[in-house]
Amino acid sequence: MNLNLLILIPFLTAMAVLFCKGLKQVRAVALLGSGLQLILALGLLYRFYDERAAGNLSQMLFEFNYHWFAPLNINYHLGVDGISVAMILLTSFVVISGVLVSWSMDTLNKEFFFLLIFLSMGAYGFFMSLDLFTMFFFLEVAVIPKFLLIGIWGSGKKEYSAMKLALMLMGGSALVFVGLIGLYFNTNIEGAHTFDLLQISKMKIPVEAQMLFFPFAFIGFGIFTALFPFHTWVPDGHSSAPTAASMFLAGISMKLGGYGCLRVATYLMPEAAHAYAGIIILLATIAIIYGAFATLMQTDLKYINAYSSISHCGFVLLGIGMLTQISITGAVMQMVSHGLMTALFFAAIGMIYSRTHTRMVAQLGGLLKVMPFISAVFVIVGLCSLGLPGLSGFVAEMTIFVGSWQNPDVLYRVATILACASIVVTAVYILRATGKTVLGPITDTHFNKLGDALWNEKLAAVILIVGIMAIGILPFWLNDLITPGSQQIILQTGQNIMLK
Repeated sequence: MNLNLLILIPFLTAMAVLFCKGLKQVRAVALLGSGLQLILALGLLYRFYDERAAGNLSQMLFEFNYHWFAPLNINYHLGVDGISVAMILLTSFVVISGVLVSWSMDTLNKEFFFLLIFLSMGAYGFFMSLDLFTMFFFLEVAVIPKFLLIGIWGSGKKEYSAMKLALMLMGGSALVFVGLIGLYFNTNIEGAHTFDLLQISKMKIPVEAQMLFFPFAFIGFGIFTALFPFHTWVPDGHSSAPTAASMFLAGISMKLGGYGCLRVATYLMPEAAHAYAGIIILLATIAIIYGAFATLMQTDLKYINAYSSISHCGFVLLGIGMLTQISITGAVMQMVSHGLMTALFFAAIGMIYSRTHTRMVAQLGGLLKVMPFISAVFVIVGLCSLGLPGLSGFVAEMTIFVGSWQNPDVLYRVATILACASIVVTAVYILRATGKTVLGPITDTHFNKLGDALWNEKLAAVILIVGIMAIGILPFWLNDLITPGSQQIILQTGQNIMLK
């Protein structure tokens, strides 16, 4: 399997979009390119399982290594394990769904689809990079286009939101870069420094250096995943972004941070990860509780999803901070589950807004009578968010709770209990929002004239629902995919706490 195709296909698709004539050609090329991405991702999953079944136990599969800049020992080094494959699958599902829900985009459509597809290239490159400099390069590729997507095609306070998001994420990138440079200058291979992730993992980074540079890397990546108190860009960014950009921002971009916290900060600086675990768990617990109660106060559907994302991403950081094999597996499952779920939520909200021209819960009602498909999607994703068994949210959160309880520290178990209790608050705001939006009498007579989802919207929703149910009903394939990677991280951190 040539991993370069997952970078080359989005790049060629984005370039081809610029040479299209008319909206029909743009849509066709964007859909073809995103469809190829999905096929490649599914093919990668098949080949990965096939290699493992054949007895290939290498830590990373399908590696490609090219000397990019020899003087600084920078390599274009790609490779995947199960965690990477899971994130690549998530990206492919969200991207094709984002293209489908943007089918009617008629304002600067070439530029819109170019930026959307270009973002996917950055995400794939980030999840596959085994060189820290290359990883940082793709992180920036996955950040910069968001400013334009929100600033040009957004709504509301779009200029303010775009600027705030860009400044916060660029600030996070700066912190990440300091952490990566700190790691680089504390490596030594025959007198030379290295950015190679696998080589660094085999070294003993001085504890003093770990304690100094771990906060830079973890906080920098944490900003991307709504680490409290650096979460303030999330509500404004999500609420102002166009639907597809919101789907990508919450479904994929926030997962770049969680992946970086796990793959770089925790894996490469294990002693520091143990030392700072208490702080991470404290901040994660605050984010979970704060996000849940803040969502209760919201009346705008996009803000409801944005603040709930802060809470759900807190579970990711909680699982990482607990440093048990099951909790880390759960953290990755939560990243995949939340990515699919929140992308579907924003898609459903976009469908509702495009017809009713409002996102305010108080102005909606009775939509089930006029939009049965959209309403059903809205209810399904709401139930996934509150953790209904049979859907991905339940599987991911339960795995985190079980893994977190394995940590015998009393305060850590208190944090686990508080995180579990937040589910009650989640149920309140989800049931209230879905009930007032789709049930009851129609609040506006103009809604009687509205139509239901179009074919492209239905296809986008079905793709994401299939992913959600594939995890919720048959979670074993994802657990088996992720577990070897999480075990490797636990072996690196030296704390494999067994269930007693």
